[in-house]
Amino acid sequence: MLEAGLNKLPGRIAEHLLNIGAVALRPTDPFTWSSGMKSPIYCDNRLTMSYPEVRDTIAEGFAAVIRDRFPDCEAVAGIATGGIPHAAWVAQKLGLPMLYVRDKAKGHGKTNLIEGCYTAGQKVVLIEDLVSTGGSSLKAAVAVREAGCEVLGTVAIFTYEFPQAAAAFEEQHIPLHTLSNYTALIDTALSLGKIRKEDVALLKSWREDPQSFGQ
Repeated sequence: MLEAGLNKLPGRIAEHLLNIGAVALRPTDPFTWSSGMKSPIYCDNRLTMSYPEVRDTIAEGFAAVIRDRFPDCEAVAGIATGGIPHAAWVAQKLGLPMLYVRDKAKGHGKTNLIEGCYTAGQKVVLIEDLVSTGGSSLKAAVAVREAGCEVLGTVAIFTYEFPQAAAAFEEQHIPLHTLSNYTALIDTALSLGKIRKEDVALLKSWREDPQSFGQ
């Protein structure tokens, strides 16, 4: 039953993200990211905080993944900033301690990079809202590891499924599990009539070669 439920999560989460506008698809009128890259998708999973049903579905999904994939988890750590509120809700559901990891050490006081109480050898799962190239997520995971904890893995709401992200996590020997992904999003958007069938090939081409998209 648990495995069946987890298998349905990608489509269910994708539908929620589409319905609340946390993700938007514009295959023929692409967005421009801060890096200057053209993209047919814009993702802002921070919007999920404002929708109790959606955030609870996400928290339940995270909790189910952790119970199934990381049953030895002793603490959850939110990655700043998007992963922090979700880590709090998941920690509450699992009855576990919660930490959060800053993008850089605090510039005053104790100059903490990791906030919360943790101990050497503690088994930690990191919570993230979005994985693109994986750089910021892995930076946080490595920080937790260097603090003496054992990083069991990272779980995220959504991933663009860039091959370089998968390779980066594999290189660091950190398992990555996501509740939904770009493939499920396209399939769900098509079934809901939010994109046209002729848009699918264009959307898939972005993931394969994002630097050339829109040129």
